[in-house]
Amino acid sequence: MERRRALTQHVDHPKVPMLYSEKSRVDFELPRPPESAAEGLNRLVGFLQRQYLIILITALSILALGLVYVVTAPPRFTAQTTLIIDTRKVQLFQQQSILGDIPIDSASVESQIEILKSEKVALSVIKTLHLIEDPEFSGSRSGLFSSAFGLVSAVLGSRDTASNFELTRSAIRTFQSQLTIKRIGLSYVIEISFKSLSRDRAAEIANAVAEAYIVDQLEAKDQATRRASAWLQDRIGELRNQATLAERAVVDFKAKNNIVNTGGSGGRLVTEQQVSELNSQVVVARAQTSEAKARLDRIEAVLRADSPNSTVNSTVADALKSEVVTKLRSQYLDIANREADWARRYGTGHEAAVNLRSQMAEIQNSILNELQRLAETYKSDFEIAKQREVGVQRELENAVSQSKATNQAQVSLKELESASQTYRTLYDNFLQRYMESIQQQSFPISEARVISQAAPPTQKSDPKPALALGLSGIGGLILGLGLAILRDLSDRVFRTAEQVEAELNATCISLVPKISAGKPPRDTLDNRVGTSDRANRTITRNRGLIWTASNNPFSQFSEAVRAIKLAIDVSWDAKSSKVIGITSAIPNEGKSTLSASLAQLIAQTGAKVLLVDCDLRNSALSNRIAPAAEFGIIDGIMGRKPLSELLWRDSKTNMSFLPGAVSWDNEVHPNELLNSSEARQFFDVLRKNYDYVVVDLSPLAPIVDIRATTQLMDAYVLAIKWAHTKFDVVTQALRSAPTIQDNMLGVVLTQADAKVLQLYSGYGNVYYGERPASSVSTAR
Repeated sequence: MERRRALTQHVDHPKVPMLYSEKSRVDFELPRPPESAAEGLNRLVGFLQRQYLIILITALSILALGLVYVVTAPPRFTAQTTLIIDTRKVQLFQQQSILGDIPIDSASVESQIEILKSEKVALSVIKTLHLIEDPEFSGSRSGLFSSAFGLVSAVLGSRDTASNFELTRSAIRTFQSQLTIKRIGLSYVIEISFKSLSRDRAAEIANAVAEAYIVDQLEAKDQATRRASAWLQDRIGELRNQATLAERAVVDFKAKNNIVNTGGSGGRLVTEQQVSELNSQVVVARAQTSEAKARLDRIEAVLRADSPNSTVNSTVADALKSEVVTKLRSQYLDIANREADWARRYGTGHEAAVNLRSQMAEIQNSILNELQRLAETYKSDFEIAKQREVGVQRELENAVSQSKATNQAQVSLKELESASQTYRTLYDNFLQRYMESIQQQSFPISEARVISQAAPPTQKSDPKPALALGLSGIGGLILGLGLAILRDLSDRVFRTAEQVEAELNATCISLVPKISAGKPPRDTLDNRVGTSDRANRTITRNRGLIWTASNNPFSQFSEAVRAIKLAIDVSWDAKSSKVIGITSAIPNEGKSTLSASLAQLIAQTGAKVLLVDCDLRNSALSNRIAPAAEFGIIDGIMGRKPLSELLWRDSKTNMSFLPGAVSWDNEVHPNELLNSSEARQFFDVLRKNYDYVVVDLSPLAPIVDIRATTQLMDAYVLAIKWAHTKFDVVTQALRSAPTIQDNMLGVVLTQADAKVLQLYSGYGNVYYGERPASSVSTAR
């Protein structure tokens, strides 16, 4: 109690206490502990218990459809053919391949799979096997679903005979839907599977697909080769003309610039050869000139010597090539030997010796003369050699000059020759490629080959009962869970206290259980029907729902209503009188029954209680409690009648009741009346005379009368019909009346189904079942 007082905020205004401001209520709210595993499991079990019907119905429906499919679907057979993309293909002509085959990789295998799935292959097989005439591919299928679909199409669609194009398109769609192409692992092996109503037809089509694919590959290569050959042929003609023109340009340029090749293996120009030869001749001429000059200089040196003997001896090496000098020298040596012999024998003065010396002198003179003649000859040879050297040098200079001009022209010539050689090489290469393409046209090869042909299957592949029923059951459960979750999420109505706190940020005071009107609870107190006394304004009681709280004060219903009184007392423990307004977002949410029940339970405690029907536009509470009343609250506010003449009394609980708008003045508006100073003075009188004033107010959403009561009420209690009122309706109603929301004590969920509530929350105000009145009374 003390803790609750500490959490309560009071205001100084004597008529409008602020119980819980938005900020204070949030700041002092105890944190919610995290959800445990057991609570999560309970929440899941509750969800399944709430939605098990829709889950079960959906699962059984889908399972039934699967069973119908298994029973009615015709059996289908699957045949398989395997082929391989052979990387070790025939090597013949591979080095000459014009198509430039590239190594096969994973992407290439996937590309071949797409080709196998292509419409071209399908159309080829359809035409080859005449599948348009097959009812399986023309649209006349068997089976319950197919027959029903065909009947509906016949009724809704046109009865005109389908054209050949439409039949072909239908056959292609059916063909591709039954064809399965897949790669086996990471290998180059491709598996072709076809599903058909006929065993033999399935194997025939699977083999036909592989054959059509291989033929398509061969045709594609043949077409590519033919296109390449045609293009090469045109290109060869262009290159031939270009090569001819380039070679002709080389010849014309050589003729124009006097460029002639020697014709040797090196392909040297004539000018280059002339320069080389003249250069060699210059070297030889210079050597000859030097040699002639050396001989001339030697002869001249000998001739300049004074001694004849030295002349004879010195010219021995030079005279070796002269027969005259050689002969004279021989004679001279012979005579010299004789003279020496004679002089030794007979002395130097002997006549024979003298004669021999005279002969020797003559021979020396002859040798000298011959040497002089040789000197002249050497001088002439020197001059000739010198002139020859000058001539050869001049020719070399002329040849060099001509070679320079030729070299400059040769730059352009090389460009022309390079272009000519390029065109010639291209022409030769393209001619070779053309010949290769011609050879390939007569020798087609394919990378794919069949390694296992399809055979008629021995067992059907579809339908598979276990798989179909299993998938139907699992799919039905998943769909049912999805629908259940969607249904649970779309259930935007208030069912639990947690929803109230989350959506409205308000306290849920209690959940009032629903009481059936046909089976009222057993009375635990004497509730004999009183006598209707209009003069004494005595309330006539009955077994209606409005008297349930007082007739059975220890029932579950009464305990839930008593929680409202406890909340009021905790909030105003020190306050002598309390005015509580009971309202709802929309009509028919049980606020009138709740107001009457709360007033009865408070009255049973001995407190002075007044129940006021302040729903001035619809006095349903007055019609149920005091239908014979002639005057009501309007007469009291307007001063027409004193309060003592307006009140009715319940003799059993001593509860006082102030009826609503029994008599009405059309000139008075309810909202203006409730907002008047007379209304405030009237409610001040009620505060002074009663401990509790329970006011049944009008709903929030339809009318604005309740907004005028903020100066009259201490707090408000909002009644929300359990599992009926949507979140948005209540939120919008409270948003339109912020002062009501600020002064709201809490929310009460009315007419709650205890059994269903346990599926949403395993704890709360409604947590035990109804017990017999006798046992309750004994226990208390």
